[in-house]
Amino acid sequence: MEILEMLRKKIGEKNVFLNEDMSKHTTFKTGGKADIFVKIESIEDLKYVLKISKENNIPLFIFGNGSNILVTDKGIRGIACQIDIKKLEIEEKGEYIFVTCGSGEKNSFIAQKLLENSIEGFEFASGIPGTIGGAIKMNAGAFGKEMKDIVYSTKYIDYDGNLYEIDLNGHKFEYRKSIFDSKKYIIIETIFKLKKGNKTEIEDKMKEFLKQRKEKQPYDKLSAGSTFKRGKDFITAKLIDECGLKGKQIGGAKVSEKHAGFIVNEGNATSQDILNLIEFVQKEVYRQTGKNIELEIEVIGEQ
Repeated sequence: MEILEMLRKKIGEKNVFLNEDMSKHTTFKTGGKADIFVKIESIEDLKYVLKISKENNIPLFIFGNGSNILVTDKGIRGIACQIDIKKLEIEEKGEYIFVTCGSGEKNSFIAQKLLENSIEGFEFASGIPGTIGGAIKMNAGAFGKEMKDIVYSTKYIDYDGNLYEIDLNGHKFEYRKSIFDSKKYIIIETIFKLKKGNKTEIEDKMKEFLKQRKEKQPYDKLSAGSTFKRGKDFITAKLIDECGLKGKQIGGAKVSEKHAGFIVNEGNATSQDILNLIEFVQKEVYRQTGKNIELEIEVIGEQ
């Protein structure tokens, strides 16, 4: 309670909660409670939480929009820290447009703002759920493009409160990976290097991408996006489908009948239902094909 009051005094009661239900903050809409939940809107507040966590040896979990995670039913011990740092600056330099985005900005919001300003290059990310920070961390991509194709630089903070900035090469981007996967770094903001475009063409492209998503993905269901990573020599969703697992259901969790790479919450799933179905799919695919399929989502919380 002492820690809670310290955080509330510094950060504000509206952004600090005790025993917060994490199902409110994840797109799966499942998961147990976090001991303390903090919404971070500034670097200063983030530095304070890092300090409190370190001095009191309290576990700290950092997340964004909750769109690529599965929180266990037992919840999160320690502090769950949602990064909600907002910023949008647009600067034109010669033929390029440099767009600075806070890590808490949603991809969909940035896409709309860039459309309004006739800036092209971000259309592929317009339908990617989640925030800029999450997209950078996992090198999110769609329709043949990834974050690595448009990133110029990123500012981040380590768990000691030190601020750094890296260029494109410093991100060490790979398929659905970056330096932020393996290091305890928290993304603050990213600069994208884009160009002026034709507003109508940008809008048409965004509409087409959205249409394709709705046709091919379970857009109307609760999920955390694509559950499994693409294989090095196989398409995971195709493999799951060929193993006859489309529509397989455990409790309220189901392998999407529209896209086998998605596990969806039919409305009453627990996180354990989803975990049980993930394990079943992985074991069955391996039994039938000898292929190991890896998770794209991150499982968080007490097991």
